[in-house]
Amino acid sequence: MMYMDFFIMIFEFIILIIGVLIGVAYLTLLERKVLGYIQIRKGPNKLGFMGLLQPFSDAIKLYLKEQINPLNSNYLAYYFSPVVSLILSLILWVLIPYYFNLISFNLGILFFFCCTSMGVYTIMISGWSSNSNYTLLGGLRAVAQTISYEVSLALIMLSSIILIMDFNLIKFSFYQNYIWFFFLMFPLSIKWLSSSMAETNRTPFDFAEGEKKLVSGFNIEYSGGGFSLIFMAEYSKILFMKMFFSIFYLGGYSLNLIFYLKMVFLSFLFIWVRGTLPRFRYDKLMYLAWKSYLPVSLNFLLFFMGFKIFLI
Repeated sequence: MMYMDFFIMIFEFIILIIGVLIGVAYLTLLERKVLGYIQIRKGPNKLGFMGLLQPFSDAIKLYLKEQINPLNSNYLAYYFSPVVSLILSLILWVLIPYYFNLISFNLGILFFFCCTSMGVYTIMISGWSSNSNYTLLGGLRAVAQTISYEVSLALIMLSSIILIMDFNLIKFSFYQNYIWFFFLMFPLSIKWLSSSMAETNRTPFDFAEGEKKLVSGFNIEYSGGGFSLIFMAEYSKILFMKMFFSIFYLGGYSLNLIFYLKMVFLSFLFIWVRGTLPRFRYDKLMYLAWKSYLPVSLNFLLFFMGFKIFLI
């Protein structure tokens, strides 16, 4: 019976990964459509009904392209860093707090921090192993940015953790039956949303891919399959951050349509920000992390600690 449960769990995880990859495919389509309408054009609308087959066409095109390996690159690190990056971003999805089967994490938030901090190394290694000045600069920028915003993300999340005194994500839906944490800690939730944009290298914080200065960031030397793996890893992490925000601040996890509508709305918000806001200056990005978000989140943390002690 134990083996049967184990096989069912693996089968469910495979279905979950397939679902995530399909979600990533249609997130790219949604992004291209919304950006198209923001710029007063149609976006992809030729393949299938209203362009619904476009993501699969792009995937086939990318995987059939020739994989180019730079002559002076550190081959093994160069080849495997996109693969490890995708694996790490997909492993995060076991944290979805299902009420049945799969895996229940009592320390889910700590697991989230472990996986996201490991993701920094894949960017750094892919930038370094390509043996190009532009990739190295892009990698260094991405690492500095990600580490900076991980600190503020952790401190913002600590306020919520102190309120419920648990690392289990299921508990968040129990505590938000009467009021969402979004309203209870409004400034922190907005800070978390913008920090997650910085964490996933999204506009206006996409310095790792600043085309005018760094050509294409840490992934210049990647083509075909390698580039598509980096792309999928980035978008699955973006999708996960939206899911995490819904669990933390928008009422917790629930098996109904409203939860998925929240995720679609957050996806639209990310794309809307990309279509309207210009890129930050790099020094302003660092100023925002260390001199704005960090002190405010520390103050809120002290406030919620006092609030919790007062309630006890």
